[in-house]
Amino acid sequence: MNKSTNQNERRGFLSKMLVASASSIALFSSSVHAANSTTTKLTAKQKDELFFIYQEEKLARDVYITLGKLYPKENTFASIQLSEQRHIDAAQGLCETYGIDISEVNEDEVGNFVLPVLQGYYDDLVEQGSESLLDALDVGVFIEELDIGDLTHAIEDLGFPADVISVYENLREGSYNHLESFNGAITIASS
Repeated sequence: MNKSTNQNERRGFLSKMLVASASSIALFSSSVHAANSTTTKLTAKQKDELFFIYQEEKLARDVYITLGKLYPKENTFASIQLSEQRHIDAAQGLCETYGIDISEVNEDEVGNFVLPVLQGYYDDLVEQGSESLLDALDVGVFIEELDIGDLTHAIEDLGFPADVISVYENLREGSYNHLESFNGAITIASS
């Protein structure tokens, strides 16, 4: 590996860490806003969606933890799993603010989900990502695109209050940043 490649990898890693730090500050601000807002009553559909998004953020983190162990030289998984933990925390804060029962969720159990659809995703995505590094990075792209789509639907179609929308917009922005990081890692891994 030549000096230019090492410098590019370090720059890429530092850039990813800066993006993760900026996303963290925005999420923290949104979480504080959500905790301080006047709580409105949510519909059953909105509560189900909040719980789903909370678990979907765990899906991303857990898949990245697992694939990161398989490909320890690929720092994208390690840096983004830390950001996903902040996403989980922000979504958890919303669940707590709106009285959504999350007691069945054990965040410490990687790969264990309350919602069967997310359990299926986890199992399938880890299997797919185990094939090769490029497959694992493609899994990252899939997860971030899934998150972006689900968050966009929740923001635009479900009539959430402003505090939820603010957090979801920050989560979606983080997912766009993660998507960019995975696409960049695919470009490097493919060359």
